[in-house]
Amino acid sequence: MINKHFSTILLIISFVFLFNSLSYAKNSNLPDVRSAKAIVVNQKTGEVIYEKSAGSISSIASLTKLMTAMVILDSGVNLDQEIKVTKADIDRIKRTGSRIPIGSKLTRYELLEFALMASDNRAASALSRSYPTGRQGLVDAMNVKAKKLGMFSTNFRDPTGLHKGNTSTAIDLVKMAQAAYQYPLIRKMTTEPQGEINYGKRNYKIGFVNTNRLVRKGIWDIGLSKTGFIRESGRCLIMQAIVNNEPVIMIFLNSYGKLTRFADAKRVKKWMEKNYIRQSQMSRR
Repeated sequence: MINKHFSTILLIISFVFLFNSLSYAKNSNLPDVRSAKAIVVNQKTGEVIYEKSAGSISSIASLTKLMTAMVILDSGVNLDQEIKVTKADIDRIKRTGSRIPIGSKLTRYELLEFALMASDNRAASALSRSYPTGRQGLVDAMNVKAKKLGMFSTNFRDPTGLHKGNTSTAIDLVKMAQAAYQYPLIRKMTTEPQGEINYGKRNYKIGFVNTNRLVRKGIWDIGLSKTGFIRESGRCLIMQAIVNNEPVIMIFLNSYGKLTRFADAKRVKKWMEKNYIRQSQMSRR
Protein backbone atom coordinates (compact mmCIF):
# COMPACT_ATOMS: atom_id res chain seq x y z
CA MET A 1 0.00 0.00 0.00
CA ILE A 2 2.80 2.37 0.97
CA ASN A 3 4.65 1.60 -2.26
CA LYS A 4 1.48 2.25 -4.21
CA HIS A 5 0.97 5.64 -2.54
CA PHE A 6 4.63 6.48 -3.02
CA SER A 7 4.39 5.62 -6.73
CA THR A 8 1.32 7.83 -7.05
CA ILE A 9 3.12 10.75 -5.38
CA LEU A 10 6.11 10.27 -7.67
CA LEU A 11 3.81 10.23 -10.69
CA ILE A 12 2.20 13.52 -9.59
CA ILE A 13 5.58 15.13 -8.97
CA SER A 14 6.82 13.96 -12.36
CA PHE A 15 3.73 15.38 -14.07
CA VAL A 16 4.14 18.75 -12.36
CA PHE A 17 7.83 18.87 -13.26
CA LEU A 18 7.07 17.96 -16.89
CA PHE A 19 4.36 20.61 -17.14
CA ASN A 20 6.65 23.27 -15.72
CA SER A 21 9.47 22.30 -18.03
CA LEU A 22 7.21 22.70 -21.07
CA SER A 23 5.91 26.05 -19.91
CA TYR A 24 7.90 29.19 -20.61
CA ALA A 25 7.34 30.37 -17.05
CA LYS A 26 5.02 33.22 -17.87
CA ASN A 27 4.28 33.92 -14.22
CA SER A 28 7.64 33.14 -12.68
CA ASN A 29 11.34 33.41 -13.39
CA LEU A 30 10.66 36.24 -15.82
CA PRO A 31 13.55 38.22 -17.31
CA ASP A 32 14.69 41.19 -15.23
CA VAL A 33 13.55 43.94 -17.60
CA ARG A 34 14.55 47.38 -16.29
CA SER A 35 12.71 49.55 -18.84
CA ALA A 36 9.50 50.97 -17.36
CA LYS A 37 7.32 49.67 -20.22
CA ALA A 38 7.96 46.72 -22.49
CA ILE A 39 6.47 43.96 -24.58
CA VAL A 40 7.92 40.98 -26.44
CA VAL A 41 5.72 39.26 -29.02
CA ASN A 42 6.17 36.25 -31.26
CA GLN A 43 5.90 37.87 -34.69
CA LYS A 44 4.62 34.69 -36.32
CA THR A 45 1.85 33.78 -33.87
CA GLY A 46 1.11 37.05 -32.05
CA GLU A 47 1.76 35.32 -28.73
CA VAL A 48 2.78 37.74 -25.96
CA ILE A 49 5.96 36.33 -24.46
CA TYR A 50 6.57 39.13 -21.96
CA GLU A 51 4.88 42.40 -21.06
CA LYS A 52 5.29 45.16 -18.52
CA SER A 53 2.91 48.15 -18.41
CA ALA A 54 2.47 47.55 -22.15
CA GLY A 55 -0.77 49.54 -22.35
CA SER A 56 0.57 52.67 -20.66
CA ILE A 57 0.91 55.74 -22.89
CA SER A 58 4.39 57.21 -23.28
CA SER A 59 6.31 59.67 -25.44
CA ILE A 60 8.09 57.68 -28.12
CA ALA A 61 10.76 60.08 -29.45
CA SER A 62 12.45 58.95 -32.68
CA LEU A 63 10.54 55.68 -32.88
CA THR A 64 8.24 58.10 -34.73
CA LYS A 65 10.57 58.00 -37.73
CA LEU A 66 9.39 54.52 -38.67
CA MET A 67 5.90 55.90 -39.29
CA THR A 68 7.38 58.93 -41.09
CA ALA A 69 9.28 56.62 -43.44
CA MET A 70 6.25 54.41 -44.12
CA VAL A 71 4.03 57.35 -45.05
CA ILE A 72 6.70 58.84 -47.32
CA LEU A 73 7.15 55.51 -49.11
CA ASP A 74 3.37 55.07 -49.35
CA SER A 75 3.12 58.41 -51.18
CA GLY A 76 5.23 57.11 -54.07
CA VAL A 77 7.47 60.20 -54.20
CA ASN A 78 10.70 59.99 -56.20
CA LEU A 79 13.45 58.82 -53.84
CA ASP A 80 16.15 60.01 -56.24
CA GLN A 81 14.94 63.61 -56.17
CA GLU A 82 17.35 65.99 -54.44
CA ILE A 83 16.04 67.98 -51.47
CA LYS A 84 17.82 71.09 -50.22
CA VAL A 85 18.33 71.20 -46.46
CA THR A 86 17.43 74.67 -45.17
CA LYS A 87 17.31 76.65 -41.93
CA ALA A 88 13.70 75.51 -41.58
CA ASP A 89 15.10 72.05 -40.77
CA ILE A 90 17.09 73.19 -37.74
CA ASP A 91 15.78 71.64 -34.53
CA ARG A 92 14.28 74.46 -32.47
CA ILE A 93 12.48 72.15 -30.03
CA LYS A 94 15.36 70.28 -28.37
CA ARG A 95 18.30 72.08 -30.05
CA THR A 96 19.82 68.84 -31.29
CA GLY A 97 22.61 69.01 -33.84
CA SER A 98 23.13 67.30 -37.18
CA ARG A 99 26.00 66.27 -39.43
CA ILE A 100 24.06 67.51 -42.45
CA PRO A 101 25.14 71.08 -43.36
CA ILE A 102 22.49 73.70 -44.07
CA GLY A 103 22.36 74.33 -47.81
CA SER A 104 23.41 70.81 -48.79
CA LYS A 105 21.36 68.80 -51.27
CA LEU A 106 20.64 65.14 -50.61
CA THR A 107 18.28 62.71 -52.30
CA ARG A 108 15.21 61.50 -50.45
CA TYR A 109 16.84 58.09 -50.33
CA GLU A 110 19.89 59.53 -48.56
CA LEU A 111 17.73 61.54 -46.18
CA LEU A 112 15.78 58.39 -45.32
CA GLU A 113 19.05 56.61 -44.58
CA PHE A 114 20.12 59.41 -42.25
CA ALA A 115 16.73 59.54 -40.53
CA LEU A 116 16.36 55.80 -40.00
CA MET A 117 19.91 54.65 -39.37
CA ALA A 118 21.44 57.67 -37.61
CA SER A 119 18.09 59.00 -36.33
CA ASP A 120 18.92 62.42 -37.76
CA ASN A 121 16.22 64.99 -37.04
CA ARG A 122 17.31 67.44 -39.73
CA ALA A 123 16.95 64.69 -42.33
CA ALA A 124 13.44 63.83 -41.12
CA SER A 125 12.49 67.51 -41.19
CA ALA A 126 13.70 67.96 -44.78
CA LEU A 127 11.74 64.88 -45.81
CA SER A 128 8.59 66.25 -44.22
CA ARG A 129 8.93 69.64 -45.97
CA SER A 130 9.18 67.91 -49.34
CA TYR A 131 6.08 65.78 -48.76
CA PRO A 132 3.41 66.50 -51.43
CA THR A 133 1.05 68.18 -48.92
CA GLY A 134 3.78 69.62 -46.71
CA ARG A 135 4.84 68.85 -43.15
CA GLN A 136 1.37 69.06 -41.60
CA GLY A 137 0.01 66.93 -44.39
CA LEU A 138 2.60 64.29 -43.55
CA VAL A 139 1.71 64.36 -39.85
CA ASP A 140 -1.99 64.06 -40.72
CA ALA A 141 -1.22 61.05 -42.94
CA MET A 142 0.81 59.48 -40.12
CA ASN A 143 -2.16 59.69 -37.77
CA VAL A 144 -4.50 58.27 -40.42
CA LYS A 145 -2.16 55.33 -41.01
CA ALA A 146 -1.87 54.74 -37.27
CA LYS A 147 -5.65 54.39 -37.00
CA LYS A 148 -5.73 52.04 -40.01
CA LEU A 149 -3.17 49.85 -38.25
CA GLY A 150 -5.34 49.75 -35.12
CA MET A 151 -3.01 52.01 -33.14
CA PHE A 152 -5.84 53.73 -31.29
CA SER A 153 -3.69 54.89 -28.36
CA THR A 154 -1.18 56.64 -30.63
CA ASN A 155 -0.83 60.28 -31.60
CA PHE A 156 1.73 62.04 -33.78
CA ARG A 157 2.47 65.77 -33.55
CA ASP A 158 5.63 66.01 -35.66
CA PRO A 159 7.63 63.79 -38.06
CA THR A 160 10.89 63.68 -36.09
CA GLY A 161 9.84 62.55 -32.63
CA LEU A 162 11.22 65.68 -30.97
CA HIS A 163 7.73 66.76 -29.89
CA LYS A 164 6.82 65.18 -26.55
CA GLY A 165 3.24 64.90 -27.82
CA ASN A 166 4.23 61.99 -30.06
CA THR A 167 2.81 59.27 -27.85
CA SER A 168 1.94 55.58 -28.03
CA THR A 169 1.93 52.33 -26.07
CA ALA A 170 4.15 49.27 -26.33
CA ILE A 171 1.10 47.32 -27.58
CA ASP A 172 0.48 49.83 -30.39
CA LEU A 173 4.14 49.92 -31.33
CA VAL A 174 4.10 46.19 -32.01
CA LYS A 175 1.56 46.97 -34.75
CA MET A 176 3.80 49.71 -36.12
CA ALA A 177 6.81 47.39 -36.12
CA GLN A 178 4.81 44.68 -37.90
CA ALA A 179 3.79 47.21 -40.57
CA ALA A 180 7.29 48.67 -40.98
CA TYR A 181 8.71 45.18 -41.38
CA GLN A 182 6.71 44.82 -44.60
CA TYR A 183 8.86 47.53 -46.25
CA PRO A 184 12.13 45.98 -47.53
CA LEU A 185 13.79 49.42 -47.75
CA ILE A 186 13.01 50.21 -44.10
CA ARG A 187 14.35 46.81 -43.02
CA LYS A 188 17.52 47.42 -45.01
CA MET A 189 18.13 50.96 -43.78
CA THR A 190 17.47 50.24 -40.12
CA THR A 191 19.77 47.22 -39.97
CA GLU A 192 22.87 48.53 -41.73
CA PRO A 193 25.67 49.12 -39.18
CA GLN A 194 27.06 52.22 -40.87
CA GLY A 195 26.86 54.36 -43.98
CA GLU A 196 28.47 57.18 -45.91
CA ILE A 197 27.04 59.89 -48.14
CA ASN A 198 28.80 62.15 -50.63
CA TYR A 199 27.39 65.61 -51.32
CA GLY A 200 28.32 68.87 -53.01
CA LYS A 201 30.53 69.64 -56.00
CA ARG A 202 33.63 68.65 -54.06
CA ASN A 203 32.12 65.32 -53.04
CA TYR A 204 32.29 65.93 -49.31
CA LYS A 205 31.75 62.79 -47.26
CA ILE A 206 29.45 62.36 -44.28
CA GLY A 207 29.83 59.13 -42.34
CA PHE A 208 27.27 57.88 -39.84
CA VAL A 209 26.53 54.78 -37.77
CA ASN A 210 23.43 52.92 -36.63
CA THR A 211 22.14 54.14 -33.27
CA ASN A 212 21.47 50.54 -32.20
CA ARG A 213 24.68 49.09 -30.78
CA LEU A 214 23.31 45.54 -31.21
CA VAL A 215 23.09 46.17 -34.96
CA ARG A 216 26.60 47.63 -35.05
CA LYS A 217 28.08 44.59 -33.30
CA GLY A 218 26.52 42.28 -35.89
CA ILE A 219 26.00 39.38 -33.46
CA TRP A 220 22.18 39.31 -33.52
CA ASP A 221 19.95 38.36 -36.46
CA ILE A 222 18.05 41.67 -36.57
CA GLY A 223 15.42 42.42 -39.22
CA LEU A 224 14.19 45.86 -38.08
CA SER A 225 15.49 48.42 -35.62
CA LYS A 226 14.84 51.93 -34.33
CA THR A 227 15.98 53.77 -31.24
CA GLY A 228 14.68 56.97 -29.70
CA PHE A 229 15.41 59.44 -26.95
CA ILE A 230 14.14 62.71 -25.59
CA ARG A 231 13.95 63.63 -21.91
CA GLU A 232 10.20 62.99 -21.72
CA SER A 233 10.40 59.54 -23.32
CA GLY A 234 13.54 58.17 -21.78
CA ARG A 235 15.48 55.80 -24.02
CA CYS A 236 13.41 53.61 -26.32
CA LEU A 237 13.96 50.67 -28.64
CA ILE A 238 11.94 48.83 -31.29
CA MET A 239 13.52 45.72 -32.70
CA GLN A 240 12.60 42.64 -34.72
CA ALA A 241 15.02 39.76 -34.32
CA ILE A 242 15.31 35.99 -34.49
CA VAL A 243 15.63 34.64 -30.96
CA ASN A 244 15.68 30.95 -30.14
CA ASN A 245 14.73 30.28 -33.79
CA GLU A 246 11.60 32.41 -33.43
CA PRO A 247 10.88 35.84 -35.00
CA VAL A 248 10.09 38.26 -32.17
CA ILE A 249 9.28 41.93 -31.85
CA MET A 250 10.69 43.69 -28.81
CA ILE A 251 9.57 47.09 -27.54
CA PHE A 252 11.30 48.84 -24.63
CA LEU A 253 10.13 52.29 -23.45
CA ASN A 254 11.08 54.73 -20.70
CA SER A 255 14.53 53.29 -20.12
CA TYR A 256 16.73 55.71 -18.19
CA GLY A 257 20.12 54.05 -18.36
CA LYS A 258 22.17 54.68 -21.49
CA LEU A 259 22.63 50.95 -22.13
CA THR A 260 19.58 49.61 -20.28
CA ARG A 261 17.31 49.06 -23.30
CA PHE A 262 20.02 47.01 -25.03
CA ALA A 263 20.74 45.10 -21.83
CA ASP A 264 17.00 44.40 -21.52
CA ALA A 265 17.01 42.92 -25.02
CA LYS A 266 19.97 40.73 -24.07
CA ARG A 267 18.25 39.61 -20.87
CA VAL A 268 15.09 38.67 -22.78
CA LYS A 269 17.12 36.81 -25.39
CA LYS A 270 19.02 34.86 -22.75
CA TRP A 271 15.80 34.05 -20.89
CA MET A 272 14.04 32.89 -24.07
CA GLU A 273 16.95 30.64 -25.05
CA LYS A 274 16.69 28.98 -21.66
CA ASN A 275 12.94 28.93 -21.00
CA TYR A 276 10.79 29.69 -24.01
CA ILE A 277 8.80 27.06 -25.88
CA ARG A 278 6.13 28.38 -28.22
CA GLN A 279 2.61 27.60 -27.00
CA SER A 280 1.69 25.94 -30.31
CA GLN A 281 4.62 23.58 -29.83
CA MET A 282 3.43 22.76 -26.31
CA SER A 283 -0.08 21.95 -27.55
CA ARG A 284 1.27 19.34 -29.95
CA ARG A 285 3.08 17.44 -27.22
